[in-house]
Amino acid sequence: MTDHTSRPTADDTEALETLRRLRGSIDNIDAALVYLLAERFRATKQVGVLKAEHGMPASDPAREEQQLTRLRALAIDAELDPEFAQKWFTFVVAEVIRHHVEAAEEL
Repeated sequence: MTDHTSRPTADDTEALETLRRLRGSIDNIDAALVYLLAERFRATKQVGVLKAEHGMPASDPAREEQQLTRLRALAIDAELDPEFAQKWFTFVVAEVIRHHVEAAEEL
């Protein structure tokens, strides 16, 4: 499809079908990620309540550093940019800590 007036070629039709299939796969992966994140936050919410009930700090820098090291290694194994994995983890941990602080304030 080099211009808007020409008819789609077999190659164009195949490319569009491949694009549709790939986008469907991406949509499925995005849905799975949302559900996995929801499950992760349900678990971290329980951690926040436990910490609040026992007067533990919301943040655990040693644990966060261990997790960051582990996730960077996993990213490398998965052929994902470890800098991206670190940014994602830092973002998620900030949100988790915010939830933990809120849990402590509610007690």
